[in-house]
Amino acid sequence: MRHVATTWPDNGPPPADAAALYPGKVMHARLKPFGHRFTYTVFTLLIDLDRLEEAARRSRAFSVGRFNLLSFRETDHGPRDGTSLRAHVDAQLAAHGVTTTASRVLLLCYPRVFGFVFNPLSVYFAYDADDRLIALIYEVRNTFGDIHTYVEPVKDGQSGPEGIRQTRDKAFYVSPFLDMQQTYRFRILPPGDAVRLRILESDADGPILSASFAGTQRALTTRNAVVVCLKIPFMTLKVVAGIHWEALKLWWKGAPFHSPSKRPSAISRTTASPRV
Repeated sequence: MRHVATTWPDNGPPPADAAALYPGKVMHARLKPFGHRFTYTVFTLLIDLDRLEEAARRSRAFSVGRFNLLSFRETDHGPRDGTSLRAHVDAQLAAHGVTTTASRVLLLCYPRVFGFVFNPLSVYFAYDADDRLIALIYEVRNTFGDIHTYVEPVKDGQSGPEGIRQTRDKAFYVSPFLDMQQTYRFRILPPGDAVRLRILESDADGPILSASFAGTQRALTTRNAVVVCLKIPFMTLKVVAGIHWEALKLWWKGAPFHSPSKRPSAISRTTASPRV
């Protein structure tokens, strides 16, 4: 598979540091059968999977594999069984036809805050030796303990001035208010000075949900870690609370409900429950 250069000069290259923070805003907008929109202030962690020990030295307020104000654990992602997360990514890329070696893999996710985390979406960015983006992995989980990955090589024609555009049929149950007959359209501005993720979910009659995150790069320093935690205290706990609160409002408005018992993972579950 041939990979074209994927650079966005206005956004700069991916961070050189082993880890960085991206404070920003998450937005969800339900488009039908009625409008429902919310926005939350959050912050994400971008971490180099080959430089975890170096990342842990970036700040006294951040640790890898142990408790701290902010922390990261490999067992929160991928197979969640203690094996190398980088090895998991390499295996996923190979299984989906990516023959170019990933020289660097950056993971964008929520960090643990006071030991707690829940990641509805984590995104892996795989780069070759020339810093060209060769693939993205979208790791999605739901509140029922299931996890699924969409592996998407970057193909000719998917890269433009606004970032990467990719399309994928939905294959994983997420919300009881959305059925499985959906298509995802991803628009991604890979991490640099900023990072932007947008997902447009559509059914046969058109768009039904728009979700996005936009963040601006900040160095992972002790000061910045403390500042974001003071501005957004117990952020990851609020993510879970927000999911259930917005679901309650959708139910109250009369959104169609699709039984969780019918999701594929409830019938044949192949992954362990997340450690949160």
